[in-house]
Amino acid sequence: MTVFLTIIVIALLGITLWQMSKIVRLSQGVGEDNSQIANDKDNNTQGKIMLAFVTFFYILMGYCFIQYRSYFLPVTASEHGIEYDRLMMISVVLIMIVQLITQVLLHYFAFKYRGNKNRKALFYADNDKLEFIWTIIPVVVLAGLIIYGLFTWTDIMNIDEEEGDPIIVELYAKQFSWEARYSGKDNVLGKANVRFIQGINTVGVDPSDSYAMDDKITTELHLPVGRKVIFKMRSQDVLHSAYMPHFRAQMNVVPGMITEFSYTPILTTEDMRKTDYMVEKVETINTIRKEKSKELVAKGDEALEPYTFDYYLLCNKICGASHYNMQMKIVVESEEDYNAWLKTQETFQTKMSAQAAN
Repeated sequence: MTVFLTIIVIALLGITLWQMSKIVRLSQGVGEDNSQIANDKDNNTQGKIMLAFVTFFYILMGYCFIQYRSYFLPVTASEHGIEYDRLMMISVVLIMIVQLITQVLLHYFAFKYRGNKNRKALFYADNDKLEFIWTIIPVVVLAGLIIYGLFTWTDIMNIDEEEGDPIIVELYAKQFSWEARYSGKDNVLGKANVRFIQGINTVGVDPSDSYAMDDKITTELHLPVGRKVIFKMRSQDVLHSAYMPHFRAQMNVVPGMITEFSYTPILTTEDMRKTDYMVEKVETINTIRKEKSKELVAKGDEALEPYTFDYYLLCNKICGASHYNMQMKIVVESEEDYNAWLKTQETFQTKMSAQAAN
């Protein structure tokens, strides 16, 4: 309600100032030019404003690129992300070049060809050659980008379970959490269905499937660096989206079907923490948290813990009230550490046996 009233007050203030400006114009002397038609002075002013605006626009854009670079994504943590980032950079560079040329020309022409009572407008009917040039260039550039993008997408989505000894992991989404299911020594995930969800069987694994007995269900995702991982994704309820920005990976998780995505991690969590970008970002965040902690302590609350970077799996679809909190920590580590961690996780058969014993 406060925001609504504030908007009304600002709107009324604007109307008041507009009406006052009309009163000022009406109160001017008889010799003043009160015509609504722009004269040469108005045109010159507007032309200079156009040049000033485009200069301000590019200064502001440059400032934003420098000031807010901490919001950019750091170096990619996956193998395919290198090609993904290259395609993204090519697209951004082309867009910036076109934007720079068109905006400068637009504002310069607005200044150069501003209204002048002694100048007569030139009637220029058409020019087939010029139209051909400005049509064919965008067609060629866009076709090149699309073809390059299709080849890149095909390479990324080429999911071959026989190539490179991949690890098979299921990502199970539900409002509002994630669970991961690792295939056992057979590297085959057992069958699963929502009808089997009961008790500790939170992802609906089929207890009659022999392939499911050595599966391991976890609430934290561990991945070995340098080894391909194939993700098979299921949703228990609504449409979710598995989003792992540092790995340049995203795939919808659709109820009633299995979607797939794969990538090879190339940077461990520790390696990412040591990158210049991440060191600077962590320092900035901890400086802010330190100041906030002083305020909290002064109020008698607990201080904030220092921030440490971690990879996270997020949901990128608005799936309900707690969508913002739907995340799972990802730990990328050496294969030895990964294998040691996996050994500590209980198999589905062990959990079911323990439940039956109780």
